[in-house]
Amino acid sequence: MSTQSSIPPEEITSDDRLWGLLAYLLTPLVPIIILLLEDKKNRPFLKAHTMQALILGVVLIVFNILVGFIPVVGWCIGPIATIVLVIYYGIKANRGEVFEIPVITDFVRNQGWA
Repeated sequence: MSTQSSIPPEEITSDDRLWGLLAYLLTPLVPIIILLLEDKKNRPFLKAHTMQALILGVVLIVFNILVGFIPVVGWCIGPIATIVLVIYYGIKANRGEVFEIPVITDFVRNQGWA
């Protein structure tokens, strides 16, 4: 799941790491905000995470809607899985890691968004 970062560590600022964390924790809102900020959207670390976090947020919303139709189990599993996943990826981004999310990262790269 993890890959070696092609971004030199000295280019990743604490501000970048914070925005990366927020992109996952508050997806899909923060990734959209990052795309609107000229000084942020072209930073290599944020570019690697922004679209990935945005697509992940959309996928998780659709997943929660579909799982929500399953009584009781779906109401518990979906939100808990979402919270655990976004916290996990947010912490990894805050550590300065560039990583792959299965299927989503390949989709983002194939579209030329990262």
